[in-house]
Amino acid sequence: MTPRRIDAAAIIPLAEYVGQRAERRRRIAEIKKSRRLEVGPFATFYFESYDTMLHQVHEMLFIEKGGDAQLADELAAYNPLIPQGAELVATVMFEIDDPLRRARVLATLGGVEQKAFIRVGGETIRGVPEADQERSREDGKASAVQFIRFPFTAAQIEAFRNGKDDVVVGFDHPNYGHMAVMPAAVRKALSGDFA
Repeated sequence: MTPRRIDAAAIIPLAEYVGQRAERRRRIAEIKKSRRLEVGPFATFYFESYDTMLHQVHEMLFIEKGGDAQLADELAAYNPLIPQGAELVATVMFEIDDPLRRARVLATLGGVEQKAFIRVGGETIRGVPEADQERSREDGKASAVQFIRFPFTAAQIEAFRNGKDDVVVGFDHPNYGHMAVMPAAVRKALSGDFA
């Protein structure tokens, strides 16, 4: 069974990681291919897992070189994004290259983090944004990065896994009412996130 939490023992020393980094990055890129879904023109859901978060912790330690002093902060930041067996967890990114256009679009998307959903088997699983910080400002501007968890019931997990009905991921925000059907490969990969 996949661990549900990264602890210090899972972190390889920086010198060792440097030698493995290219291969680890190639491997995680393959894993991530079947864990992403574009929804509408700007939003991409990157569904997180133990493996993606372990990689992220290693990358942050590699980039910032903070060692043991940094590790506790990275574990505190990334462990909450690992699915705990009855949920999916996504980093949702609004990816708009042009900075002026990005600012203009995000200014219209306040509260979008409250409007994400996954629909399967006739049921809607509402996204719950991470409460670590405010993701929409008082002026109505949304953050370009949102962390959203989708808590499933046992019946919803079964419907997700059985493949009878489409899984639809989307937003019902008045300024971003987009949806996408989850491809079978993504659905198969994400089924492993459930206990």
